[in-house]
Amino acid sequence: MAGGGPAGCTAAAAAARDGARTLLVETGGCLGGTGTAGMVPAWMAFGDRQKMIVRGMAQRVFDECNRHILHVQPAMGMTSVGGPSWTPPEFWGPIDAELLKRVYDELVTGNGASIAFHTRLAGVEMCENANDTVEAVVLADKSGLRAAKAKVYVDCTGDGDLAAWAGAEFLKGAPQTGELMPATLCFMLANVDTYAYLHGKPLFPHVAQQILESSKYPEIPDSFIVPTLVGPGVVGLNAGHIWDVDPQRPETVSRAMVEGRRIADAFRRAFAEFHPAFAHAHLVATAPILGVRESRRIVGDYVLTIEDYRARRGFDDEICRNAYGVDVHRPKGVADRERMKKKVVWSRHEGYLPGESHGIPYRCLTPKGLRNVLVAGRCVSAERPVQGAVRIMSVCMGMGEAAGVAAALAARKRRPDVHAVDPRALCRRLVKHGAYLPDAKTSARRNG
Repeated sequence: MAGGGPAGCTAAAAAARDGARTLLVETGGCLGGTGTAGMVPAWMAFGDRQKMIVRGMAQRVFDECNRHILHVQPAMGMTSVGGPSWTPPEFWGPIDAELLKRVYDELVTGNGASIAFHTRLAGVEMCENANDTVEAVVLADKSGLRAAKAKVYVDCTGDGDLAAWAGAEFLKGAPQTGELMPATLCFMLANVDTYAYLHGKPLFPHVAQQILESSKYPEIPDSFIVPTLVGPGVVGLNAGHIWDVDPQRPETVSRAMVEGRRIADAFRRAFAEFHPAFAHAHLVATAPILGVRESRRIVGDYVLTIEDYRARRGFDDEICRNAYGVDVHRPKGVADRERMKKKVVWSRHEGYLPGESHGIPYRCLTPKGLRNVLVAGRCVSAERPVQGAVRIMSVCMGMGEAAGVAAALAARKRRPDVHAVDPRALCRRLVKHGAYLPDAKTSARRNG
């Protein structure tokens, strides 16, 4: 397994649980990706606002985290756009990053997988006589370069590095321009007056509007502010956009890290001026990794379409479901025009009504032309608008668990082929472990 984010954690845990000898390779020093090292302060859309639909391992992670977050009232859920949100707690939830690190550690190691921290995927070696088969991957760590071989490889890097380097076709960015969604460097403010925060004016849109109108904080690029109370007196911020970032170009990521830290400090100063809860707030941390929303999308046996999303479509081979709305963050030109007009806008979603969701088929995890590689997470096979919906952490965990089970099933064969995995067998395994798959479950009963 390459990549220890939400998808990689559940993929490794599921594969090991199903009897496969599993190694999870992670560049950093903790598991969890954007929810831990990336400091994204809140979960999104485990449910469809009526019931939990992302279940299995994902639900167990979510429940274990919430069990220990004692400062949040059970009915409150996430303090969403600017203040308290009274949505059902199964739909949103704050993240205690340190707690989540330990939950992921236990999930992966408790199921029998091994972890290699501070280890980077550095290359892919293909079989000499089979250009559709990965022979080995090259790993880089403090001991140097080494090769690692497996029967099946699962790419959970977020950027689709393993699959792309193995020759998989991929899509990237907007169809006409190639522009990628902006990134964000999340940060955390402490010494916040919790009562004043919960009962005062919301940061969005009220304080955001004041910041734009003041023109005193040019470092703040736009009005994007999503705050969450993550602990007593501590507010996590997913705020500010950074454009022209390509994860495959390290120089753009380096620039974004510097810019993101400037933005975080500017927000602290602006909040202190315009909201009494932040009068004495202290910037205690900026994330050590950048929050990237979009890069490669690996082309699979099926490309999930916007028509699938709008039709609330189910699939015979679906492996998880999603109820989160289409969430493609606006291009730089649009944001610049909004800033010039001092206009606060929150209108990028195309969402669902309560109780609605769509399926994600297994075929989105199987790269065309590669026999022993699976993908899971935000690099799965989907059109750009749909990627904007399924890239969230909860759904990535659902896709990861399915990829792990499929990898274990494929690895049992003498000549593993991820495209030949029986979706009915995969569905049965997932449902046995708690997955919510109404369409696939019906199909499995109908066919066998």
